[in-house]
Order: sequence, then C-alpha cells, then structure tokens
Amino acid sequence: MSEQRVALVTGGASGIGAAVVDALVDRGFTIGCLDLNGSAAAVEHTVAVDVSDPIAVPAAVSRIRDELGPISAVVTSAGYYEMAPVADITVDAWRRMLRVHLGGLVNVARATLPDLVATKGALVAVASELAVGGGDGDAHYAAAKGAILGFVRSLAAEVAPQGVAVNCVAPGPTDTPLLADDSPWRATEYLATLPLRRLSTPPEVARCVEYLVCDATFSVGDVVNVNSGAVI
Repeated sequence: MSEQRVALVTGGASGIGAAVVDALVDRGFTIGCLDLNGSAAAVEHTVAVDVSDPIAVPAAVSRIRDELGPISAVVTSAGYYEMAPVADITVDAWRRMLRVHLGGLVNVARATLPDLVATKGALVAVASELAVGGGDGDAHYAAAKGAILGFVRSLAAEVAPQGVAVNCVAPGPTDTPLLADDSPWRATEYLATLPLRRLSTPPEVARCVEYLVCDATFSVGDVVNVNSGAVI
C-alpha cells in the first residue's frame, strides 16, 4: 500500500458506513466517501453521488483519487432496506433494489480496481445475513444481497493473483436508523430468538470490516457473518 493509505467508503454518512469510517481512521487511513446525502460529517472528502449511476460513480472516484491519491481500500456499505410480500414488489422496486446494492458494488469495484491492483489493496462489500438465510417479506432485498455474495466470490478469484483481497461481511439486523422503531427486527419476540438476545451494533460490524481490510491477508472471497447468531 502507498505511504498515505486512502480508503473509499460508500454510504459513509451514517449507520454501518459511518462506523467503518471511524474504524479505518483509527487505523491511519485517509477517507473519501461516496454518499447520496453528501454529508459524512467526519469526512472532509465526501462526494454526493448515487452509487447506482454507472457514469457518475467513476467521475466521483476520480475526484477522490485526485484529492487524496491512489485508493488502497474500498468498503461498499451504501444501501437501503424495505419489506414487502413478493406479490406487492413492483418491477421498479425489483430493479431499484438490484441497481443500488449489486449495481452500486459493481460500479465502485470497476472504478477502483486499477488502484487496488496497483496498491495490492482490499475491497469489502457489505451484504446481509438475509442473503444466506432469506426472510419473510424480504425477497427483493435478500436477492440483491445474495447477488453481492456471488459477485464477491467471483471477483475475489479473479483478482487474488494480482494481490487484491476481496471479501464480504453479512450483518444481521443492526441497530441503525434503517430499522424503524416498529420494525419486526426490533420486536422482543424476535430478539429472543437470537443467541445474543440483541441486535448487532455498527461498531461491531465495522471491526470485522477493519479486520478484513487490514489484517486478513489470507482471506479470499470469505463472508464474515456478524448477526448475533441469527445464522450459524
């Protein structure tokens, strides 16, 4: 990696992304963020961009590179969550879910891969335990996150010989603003089914991301489940 290590984090303005920013700053990284809201308070270099836009993303990545230098770590945590029965999911809802989650990852990976190869860096994608276990009312979200797992494993096999580590974390329900106060994932009945009896927290997920970025030089296409035991 370069002397000044630069990390690009998508969705870094809140939730898991913001916790990842804090964790990587503690490890000495300079951070650039891509966020639809364009307001990562702790990050000076934030570009407002929709990660699903295949034209805007390369331009935003180029801006971060010009400001900070070569990118040696990428974490894709931008996304959103919604529940609906399969019969109620519109074609537009299916497409948007896939564009943001899978498309966002692909757009960012393609734009940053030359840097990651040059720096022998790392990419960590944020998926979901629903990609592994599925969920009632979560079909389009689980499908999009499941697609991330397939892409991560394939890209990992492709670029590992070039010294790039590509891996994934799959959080369970996490205590972020994405989960409304009345979300079924916050219900006492659901929490009672978890071995830890509580939701995961953003810093806990971020520590796993930090490990994959900084220390897991032997990991190739791995999926780390951070879910309070929801999927074992």
